[in-house]
Amino acid sequence: MADQLDLNLLRVFDALLREGSVTAAAERLHLSIPAASRALGRLRRAMGDPILVRAGRGMVPTPFALRTAPRVRSLLDEASALISADRELAIGDLERTFTIRINDGVAATLVTAAVEATAAVAPGVVLRFVAEGSESTEALRDGSVDLDIGAGDIAAPDIHSALLYHERVVAIVRADGPLGDVRRPTLAQLCRYPHVSASRRGRGRGPLDDVLEAAGLQRRVAAVVPTSAVAAFLVASSDYIGLAPQRLAEQYGRSLGIRWFPIPADLPRIEVCQLWHARLDADPAQRWLRDTIHDALGDTGKKTS
Repeated sequence: MADQLDLNLLRVFDALLREGSVTAAAERLHLSIPAASRALGRLRRAMGDPILVRAGRGMVPTPFALRTAPRVRSLLDEASALISADRELAIGDLERTFTIRINDGVAATLVTAAVEATAAVAPGVVLRFVAEGSESTEALRDGSVDLDIGAGDIAAPDIHSALLYHERVVAIVRADGPLGDVRRPTLAQLCRYPHVSASRRGRGRGPLDDVLEAAGLQRRVAAVVPTSAVAAFLVASSDYIGLAPQRLAEQYGRSLGIRWFPIPADLPRIEVCQLWHARLDADPAQRWLRDTIHDALGDTGKKTS
């Protein structure tokens, strides 16, 4: 008869998929390597699948394991929330990895503050930041992402959100470039030089183009790059004009040799929010993480759903 899956076996499964190694999973769970290996054997019998298979010098998960991992992670999160619901959370003893999906423009200014604030009180916590690829809410639902931080909100009854701060887009230029000493360039001046557009979807057009078109102007987008950070590096070494989040421009402008200025147009402000699934709303550890990120930014957030 196949082994029955218990919570401890599911924890081993989760560690194996996260680490991709029996040795690393054993270290993560504070088990001996033979114990972790035996647990893998039990998992294989119970699930009817190899779970991990050899690939060169390493091991890779099977398709079944990849499909199952998010559901297992979700079950473990729910079990953790249930067990700790009536207990006081000991932050200093917390050992947990949180996966945070984050926009690159936000990451450039938020990651340092979040990591420092977390490490100061919870050295056993690991913040695992992953780049945006798809804004699908399924990653929040299945537990593969704990928090989603970025622009905008998601209208779904099972997804909660909190406003972190409002952001605005500013223009950036090389400090010693043609517009480096112009205090507040006009829209017409912004159109005299080539632009670089930051878009992970490869888009060269944005809200600024609508404003320019209404004013009878047009800019020339000469390059499209995937991130705001790459745009800033390009601007720092060229006569290109770029657009960037103001916080990023303020924090890194001087060290990169660029300066920023407000765009003389009524562009929409960006709401930067953190989102999480309803099943983690009452989880003490996740609530602490949300509060820590909020406080690290020094802004007052507001729960919106």
